[in-house]
Amino acid sequence: MHIMEGFLPHPWWEIWYIISIVIVSYGIYRISKVTKEIPEAKPLLALMGAFIFVLSALKLPSVTGSCSHPTGSGLSAVIFGPAITSVLSMIVLLFQALLLAHGGLTTLGANTFSMGIIGPLVAYGIWIISKKVQLQSSAGVFFAVAFGDLFTYVTTSAQLALVFPTEAGFFDSFLKFSAIFAITQIPLAIGEGILAIFLFDFLAKYKGQLLAMMKVINLPITIHNQRRKNNEN
Repeated sequence: MHIMEGFLPHPWWEIWYIISIVIVSYGIYRISKVTKEIPEAKPLLALMGAFIFVLSALKLPSVTGSCSHPTGSGLSAVIFGPAITSVLSMIVLLFQALLLAHGGLTTLGANTFSMGIIGPLVAYGIWIISKKVQLQSSAGVFFAVAFGDLFTYVTTSAQLALVFPTEAGFFDSFLKFSAIFAITQIPLAIGEGILAIFLFDFLAKYKGQLLAMMKVINLPITIHNQRRKNNEN
């Protein structure tokens, strides 16, 4: 997914930067609000950042100028929402560009848009729907994470097709990029979805009260209620 440095010409890399910065700026506001209201969420925030970093660093060769890998951002979106995940993703992508030569600085906006915005938006939307239809949490997490991963690569395919259309046009180029990504990304998305189930179940078991306070799962949130009563008094 990481589009390599210098692969997107003017004005495309600037366009993706502008779009991503707007979302990331809102995400910074959301982080400030969440950590102020629920200070206990800070370690979990760091954990999600580390999870995104490790998974998205496991790259495989794919489309020229890009690569294929898990993203980690889907589970973060389930827990913290897409806005906060966009901030974590941009930080991760920046460090990977500087330290691992994975991605690039001019393509940071485009990579953030695909991995940190669109993928998490899809994951979060599926998670919300799964809760409304009362789908088992494991199934909801799996579908959210797997489809969030896949739509990250759908977005990257569209980004590359806009810059490098074939003679037949954008749609033909988009299908070709998507077909190449699909070879590696479909099994990776399935694997990431399964891994996310184990981590989510672990967090629900040992940090269930915190997840309930964040309205990720439904549990008696006695600590949160007590804090609210104390604040009111």
